[in-house]
Amino acid sequence: MLAVAEYGCWQSESMFAHELVLKQRTEILQALCSSGSTEHLERVLDILLSQGELIWEDYQDIQVPGRALYTKARQLLDLVYTKGVDTCALFLAALKQVLPDAQGSSLFFSGCCETLKEREQSQITCSQTLLTQRPSIVSKLQRCIDGTLEALAVSGHFTSEDCDEVRLPIHTPSQQARRLLDQVRSKGESAAEVVLNYIQQRQESGSPLNQEKLTPPKEFLKYQKKLSSSVSAQSCFLSNYGGTSHMSLDDIYTDGQLELAHDCADNQGPLSLEQIVGMVGTVNENADTVLVSGDAGSGKSTLLQRLHLLWARGSALQDFLLLFPFSCRRLNSEQRELSVQDLLFQHCCWPDREQEEIFQFILDHPHLVLFTFDGLDELKQSFSDEHRLCCPTQCAPVHILLFNLIQGSLMKGVRKVVTSRPEAVGPLLKKHLCKEVLLKGFSPSGIDCFLKKHHTDPMVAAKVLESLHSNNALLGLCHSPVLCWIVSQCHKELLCSGEGSPQTITDVYLMILQHFLQHQRPLQSTVALGWLQEHLKTVLHLGKLAFEGIGTSCYIFSGTDLETCGVTEDDICVGFLIQSKDMPSAHSKHYEFLHVTMQCFFAALYIVLSTNTDRSTIPKLFETQDMRETSLSGACFRACLSSNSQQEKALEREATTFETPNLQITATFVAGLLSGRHRSLWLHCCSTAMMEKKVRQVVRCLSKGMQKHFKSIPQPVEGEKKSMHAMPGFVWLIKCIYEMQESRIAKDAMSKLEVDHLKLTYCNIGPVECTALAYVLQHLRNPVGLQLDYNSVGDVGVEQLLPCLHICNSLYLVGNGVGSAGACALANIIKNSTSVEELWLTENCITRTGVECLIQALKHNTHVKSVWLRNNELTLQEVEEMTGLEPRLIF
Repeated sequence: MLAVAEYGCWQSESMFAHELVLKQRTEILQALCSSGSTEHLERVLDILLSQGELIWEDYQDIQVPGRALYTKARQLLDLVYTKGVDTCALFLAALKQVLPDAQGSSLFFSGCCETLKEREQSQITCSQTLLTQRPSIVSKLQRCIDGTLEALAVSGHFTSEDCDEVRLPIHTPSQQARRLLDQVRSKGESAAEVVLNYIQQRQESGSPLNQEKLTPPKEFLKYQKKLSSSVSAQSCFLSNYGGTSHMSLDDIYTDGQLELAHDCADNQGPLSLEQIVGMVGTVNENADTVLVSGDAGSGKSTLLQRLHLLWARGSALQDFLLLFPFSCRRLNSEQRELSVQDLLFQHCCWPDREQEEIFQFILDHPHLVLFTFDGLDELKQSFSDEHRLCCPTQCAPVHILLFNLIQGSLMKGVRKVVTSRPEAVGPLLKKHLCKEVLLKGFSPSGIDCFLKKHHTDPMVAAKVLESLHSNNALLGLCHSPVLCWIVSQCHKELLCSGEGSPQTITDVYLMILQHFLQHQRPLQSTVALGWLQEHLKTVLHLGKLAFEGIGTSCYIFSGTDLETCGVTEDDICVGFLIQSKDMPSAHSKHYEFLHVTMQCFFAALYIVLSTNTDRSTIPKLFETQDMRETSLSGACFRACLSSNSQQEKALEREATTFETPNLQITATFVAGLLSGRHRSLWLHCCSTAMMEKKVRQVVRCLSKGMQKHFKSIPQPVEGEKKSMHAMPGFVWLIKCIYEMQESRIAKDAMSKLEVDHLKLTYCNIGPVECTALAYVLQHLRNPVGLQLDYNSVGDVGVEQLLPCLHICNSLYLVGNGVGSAGACALANIIKNSTSVEELWLTENCITRTGVECLIQALKHNTHVKSVWLRNNELTLQEVEEMTGLEPRLIF
């Protein structure tokens, strides 16, 4: 009876699979074909061949050369359905195994997927083994194609034409492995035996199948030496921030905080530099592109520079024989159509001879090559996968080449590392990534390390650090490497500032402005606070250049651009403009600002100080967040520019979403510059009436922006709390309010927010944002639950949040890198708190010390109901001990 029941259950599940293949046909086609790559379909075919559900003739009927991917997929579905219920069940099992979790989420597999098993191997031929073990053999072969082909050629089974057909550059490594197996099948049993023997010999010799011993051509080795020498020369000195251009990268480089994106299953803590290009954290094995994302000034360019230098010296990344570094800022200026060969040799390093032989070696061994693209967010075109290229010798506009390299249509198998700000990376690009790495700036120890490296005098370094640690707001800002550099440059001003030390990002940039202006040309007048008036012309000249550059997505300026904006040689000598290293200087010099945030700051200065900007400039600037979906932000901002050049008109038609972050940074500076704390600076620079008008405009814009977010709050379901899930745009508005440092604006904004729960998960919130949040949220009228899960709050961020904890009845800090210092800071607050009822600190790095502080605090507070501490840095024994001490701690 049991056997009959089991048979009936199996039969019903198989029938269910048969129905699913039919009902989910559209979804299955989308899952197999939406990426544009044949990899998913071919892996499913491999499995069905190995399981005996398809015969060789079925496979050949589907894999007709030149046939469209969707046509192949439809034919496979028709065939599978025709073959019956068993084949359908195995097909769904294969599909589940092949598809990434995110891509297969729209499909229903439950209860119908058989377990895939290797077929019995007794008494079968070598050809049958290649068929029954096809999935694993494809995986083994794709990193040793050349060696296998050589073995087949030496044995006389393959001709040179056969080898060339397998090596076609349009094929990915896995496709090359399949083409090889397909050809071996037609060559007979002895050819199959050669392949199996070759794989077995490599395994027995202990030689990894993904590391072939190559003997590159002599000219290739010469080129490799020339390229590494060129990369080393470009990387050995810090290339950012101008004033440190002659500082050795070895002397100043400080590691930033590198983590895998939150949606990665392998997310187990900090990454090393080499792990960026390694397999750890891979979510899409069919992709070759790694994204390193981080805010402006987080150290993305310097990180790539460090990688380049380590490779050039032979200290890291030695799996790659060649490394080609690209700057998207420079690629912006390339007007010609290029092939991949042109891109590599003209933009990186030109071979002295045998260019074709060297390029062919690259095509034949893509897994030995690494490309890096710095600043994808600065590219003038938005990412698109509409224009597909697969031929590396075909010429196309540079941005189309770049997009096809990223998605793997070109140079499949080459590892690519791309840096960008997170706002510029949409779902369309993310589906082509093998993984995403987050760069979160300096850790607290990283700040100390950087400042000690920057100041060779230990006494000076100690004084700067002491000053920083006495100002939590400024310490929070220094998690951004660019701000840490500014503070370090201006250490004398910082040490002399006393109680007036910087509190906001605008304060820090005003400090560097004063530092550069007065050190280059000391103040001549005796008027108090007259340093800005003394240098007003220079500020306006640079401001106009920056303003028009931001409006037209231009970050590199020609001599003509400088002349048009009135920038003189004296203005250049101040130090904010440096000669661009991303442009050849054979004919004329090109310039760029020290950092893109510095360009945003000067654009903001121009908006505040100039009488020549349109009256709609400020409203348009603060509307950029609302217009992101329509990609009109840049076009609207450009409408405020006075110039009517053909280039700008063309750029208006090419508005892209990446402009929004720079416009937002500019708007944040405008808000900060119009703070009442700085108005004394403007007294002799522009009229009070004009300044007050601009202040009113900003206040109206911030109020309007907040109202829009509040209106989007849905009505709560009966019996549930009213909740607001805030978006990054809300955090940006909060930062603008903080930069103004006007409590009345914060009070007015919070008086209209009526929610019980404020959710700010995955909003890229670090210590800087925590300072702004605390400044504004402390003015809430009623207690809220504040949820900040999966951000980058850390211990310093916890300190910044303390001023608003009196208004929080629950605080969620899951997955925020909070350590024992942060836990102890929270303990000191909740010891006497009557507001906090729940504290969620799971998935952090709190040790026994932090937990003991919380236990002591709970002894004095019966109001707290629970403190969640699962998945912290505690041993099982410590958890057992502490559970008994305080039952409100939940481990």
